Amino acid sequence: MKSIYYYQTVMGKLGIIVEDLGISGILFEGAEPKNEIILNETELHKQTLVQLNEYFEGKRKDFTLPLAPAGTVFQRAVWSELQKIPYGETRTYRQIAQAVGSPNACRAVGSANHNNPIPFLIPCHRVIGSGGGMTGYAGGIEMKQRLLSLERQNQKNFH
Repeated sequence: MKSIYYYQTVMGKLGIIVEDLGISGILFEGAEPKNEIILNETELHKQTLVQLNEYFEGKRKDFTLPLAPAGTVFQRAVWSELQKIPYGETRTYRQIAQAVGSPNACRAVGSANHNNPIPFLIPCHRVIGSGGGMTGYAGGIEMKQRLLSLERQNQKNFH
């Protein structure tokens, strides 16, 4: 059963989508689910909110939640690689492409990043352009900069 529940956070209103296998999506304010989903709050919704709030407060760098993102084999490989980027660090699209064994697939990595269904938990905000520039982010460039700044400021809390 797929369900969604909405919460107001310091990063705006977020919709958390949960399925039998785990979290399958986080929607930014204004985004609509692609399929019919029931509105229902589960224990996993509540746990996700707690961990997200801890992350936003600089008290958590790793998430311990079951993830169930739907995507192609390539997308899932990219999303898996994104989860390896350490808290407070960034990687370029080229570095991710090389890490997944497709060094010329920078655009495909960008597309997989853009289609990441679980922002924050799968940290697509940690991927930047090769010149260090802020590239697109579903939550907006301002939010991406805010998340990277938050992580840099709180890195010392975890050493």
